[in-house]
This record gives sequence, structure tokens and C-alpha cells, in this order.
Amino acid sequence: MKVMLGISGGVDSSVAALLLQQAGHQVEGLFMQNWEEDDRSGPCTTDADRKDAVAVCGRLGIPFHARNFAAEYWDGVFAHFLAEYRAGRTPNPDVLCNREIKFKTFLDEAHALGAEKIATGHYARVDFQAGHHRLLRAVDAAKDQSYFLHALGQQQLAATLFPLGDIEKSRVRELAREAALPTHAKKDSTGICFIGERDFRSFLAQYIPARPGEMRTPAGELIGEHQGVMYYTLGQRNGLGIGGRHGAGSEAWYVVGKDVPANVLYIAQGGENRWLYSQRLQTETPNWIAGTAPAPHFRCTARTRYRQLDQACVVEVHGDRLEVRFDEPQRAVTPGQSVVFYDRDVCLGGAVIAATDAPYGGLLPAFTPSPTLPAREPPSRV
Repeated sequence: MKVMLGISGGVDSSVAALLLQQAGHQVEGLFMQNWEEDDRSGPCTTDADRKDAVAVCGRLGIPFHARNFAAEYWDGVFAHFLAEYRAGRTPNPDVLCNREIKFKTFLDEAHALGAEKIATGHYARVDFQAGHHRLLRAVDAAKDQSYFLHALGQQQLAATLFPLGDIEKSRVRELAREAALPTHAKKDSTGICFIGERDFRSFLAQYIPARPGEMRTPAGELIGEHQGVMYYTLGQRNGLGIGGRHGAGSEAWYVVGKDVPANVLYIAQGGENRWLYSQRLQTETPNWIAGTAPAPHFRCTARTRYRQLDQACVVEVHGDRLEVRFDEPQRAVTPGQSVVFYDRDVCLGGAVIAATDAPYGGLLPAFTPSPTLPAREPPSRV
């Protein structure tokens, strides 16, 4: 079978190519350039990554292709990224990049080049059960990336292979060394390419100019001045520029809310202060990997950020929106980020968080709880 691998120049996609080749597939590599470097881009590593991708393909003797998807990335991902920040929300571009670029634009290009399936170096698994493709967590829980893949559907999963889903990251490095792949010791990339190692606020200011305003406590006390509410996220501690204040105590200050129309940033002391906690959230239109919700209301576990441990919750479906109620209060649940649902190792899908019932979360009492919520315990991971 001809498989087109998204080869990034990193160790993960390099080993994915090796494993596909060892499995007997006809493997070809396609390098995606998703950002045009300029003076505002910072130290994006596209050129170096492309050279590494070419070297890996040369080492394995597989054809190399390269395509520039920068225009598609700008229209499908980055424009939305900026719009969300202008609205005072905190988007997750990795989720949108997977849906719009890696599993749409890349998938279409792979088919045009004659590939039957695509593959990537993501840590996740796919299987087929009861007539549906399922997205599963990776065996290596510390590297699992199913959270970022929750916006995919049946068509994408049917066409995708994840060669790294069944192995540990440490084994990936071993395989790369054993095969003398030129990327075997390469440091894992972090963050978003178009930001690189630059200060995030400096980068964002190139596209969304600073608009200074007041920093106040929830009680209304004026504490200082911020540089623009769009530059801050809930739960943020660093970068507030607040020194010691007479009578304020020694606890650190945290962002607890944003009033975008009034251009006011709300802050409070203490990482566990009540202003940061919510137990209920509402979402935008969800994506269910199976195509439909498991039930009109159901118990499961969920994550509201990538590195979070699974949290027990109840999900209620209200048309094209969801209401999620957690068993325990959650810290710094952030509109614009994604809530992703799980039944043990199976990723059910997810949605963008629209609002929460935190004091500054913007949640409206639009939904009423169902009187017939299931009482069974939520599934635990096995």
C-alpha cells in the first residue's frame, strides 16, 4: 500500500517512516511548509527541518516531496487565531491545524500523488469497531496527542495511520539510533512554528497592537496597567509587572478575568483563589468522532487542557451546543480552548469552550440540568 507520510524533520516522523517501511508499505515523505518566514516570524526552523527531512528520506531510500501550504494555513488557522485573541479568548491553533491542514489539505495532496493512506508521527491510535473508526490514546500516556486530534472524523481516521501509537517515546529514540537516522538526537520541537522561541507577547503585538488599560481586583481596586487584555490568559502569573504592594501580602497575582469591551484585566492574589474556579461550562458546536453524540446526556471524563488529568463529568447535549458539569471544580478553564471527552482510552470528540460559570466566565443560565442524569461512575482509564 502506498502511504504518504507527513515528514517534519523531527525524530518522531523519521521513525514513523522507518516503521512503515519495515511493515512493507510503499512509503513516500511529504514536507509541509505552513508558514512564510519574514522579519516578524522569529526563529522558525523551516529550512533546517526541511534539510533533516530530506536526509531521513535519503537514508531510508524513499521519495521526498515538499509543498507550501502557507496560504491555506493563514486562511484556515492563523486568521482564526488572531480573531480569537482580538475577542479576548485563548485559541488552540494545533487543533485547527490538524483539522484544516494535516488531515485536509495534506490528505488531499497525498491522494493527488497517488497515496492510498496518509501517516503522521502523532502519538495516537486508530481502530475499527462496530462499524466506526475510533481514535484511541497512545500507549505512551505522557506523549498521547489524542487531545489535539479530537476534531477529526470518520473520513480522516479511515485514511490515516499512526505508526507511533503503540510504542513508548524512549523506544522511538532507540529505533532512530539503531537505524542511524540523522534525527536520532534532535531535540523535540515545542510551541508553534510561527512563534518559535520569541516572546509570545512581542509576536502577537506585530498583528494586534497594544492597547493599555487598567488592571483591577474583583473588588474594583486599581492595581496597575496592562498592555492589552488579549495578551493575557486566565491563570497567568508571569508578565503582570506587579511588585510588592503595601498591605497586599506576599501571594502572587493571577489573571482571573477579562472585560474586553471595557479593556479591563482582573487579577487576584493566590493560585487557588475562588475567582479561578468553575464547575460548569458551555461549548460551541462539538465534533463527535463517531459522527453523533453517545447519548443526549452521559457521564465520561474530560480534559480542558492538554496536560490535565482526566476529570469526571456529565455532558448534556442541547442542539449544537453542550453543557458540561464536572464532579469537582476546575481551575482556570479558558474560553477558546478545547474540552475533549474520553471513555477510558477512546476519545469521543470535543468542542471549543464558549463560557464557564467562573465569576468572569460569561456563562449564561441558558440550560437547565436534566432530572434523569445517569448515576453510574464515570469510566476510568485502563
